[in-house]
Amino acid sequence: MENLLRAALIDWLRADPDFASINTIEEEAPLGASAPWLAIAASGSVDWGCKDRAGREVRVALELESRADGPGDDAGLLAAIERRVIDLPIFDPGFEVASIRFLRSRSERREANLRGALLEFRIRIFASLP
Repeated sequence: MENLLRAALIDWLRADPDFASINTIEEEAPLGASAPWLAIAASGSVDWGCKDRAGREVRVALELESRADGPGDDAGLLAAIERRVIDLPIFDPGFEVASIRFLRSRSERREANLRGALLEFRIRIFASLP
């Protein structure tokens, strides 16, 4: 289920026209893409099922790398990414979203006028009913 969620999340983020300024949105950090780019930095899951349905609690960390002069220059884009993740559709062919919660973020200045930001979410999902 975790891989289905990752694919659905990337597709959902790519479909947002407000993210046209992002050069690429990928499942892993792109090797040759220029900033800004957005990718899944890491994910992991644990059992979150019940008696009659399999389920997972998935932790997903998204990384945004951008070129920005100041620490607040990406605030609007990061807020838009957070809103978009939280608005992920509840139903998908492989799973059903039970809840999405923002957990934490981290931001850092990098070499060559780059900035990195990490957004971590907890997404609880159930396997789709047959």
